[in-house]
Amino acid sequence: MALKIVLKPHEKMILAGAAITNGPATSTFLIENEVPLLRQKDILAESQADSPARRIYYVVQLMYIDRAKLLDYHATYWKLVRDFLGAAPSSLKLIDGISEHIVAERYYQALKTSRKLVEYEKTLLEASG
Repeated sequence: MALKIVLKPHEKMILAGAAITNGPATSTFLIENEVPLLRQKDILAESQADSPARRIYYVVQLMYIDRAKLLDYHATYWKLVRDFLGAAPSSLKLIDGISEHIVAERYYQALKTSRKLVEYEKTLLEASG
């Protein structure tokens, strides 16, 4: 079954590694096979990866959209996770969830759980400051 994507004017997405920007009108796409797809609201630019949890999200995003460099991204991920757990051991359950998805090669699900880690980090920072 095809996935129907409706893009608003000038909305961006990444489809199978290609960055796409919609034109001035709403567009509808039918994605007929399984490919990595991220809508603009889920895309984190490298410059926005400005906290430990956001860096984890960013590297998981790269795993999802750029499978050619998985070994490099995995190495970076495990280092970031060690550092994050050292600073916030209470995040172990979320980190375990992300890691389980990564080991099972379910990168989109890992990305969704990484979003929760970013929110958790935000609550930790708000509580401490």
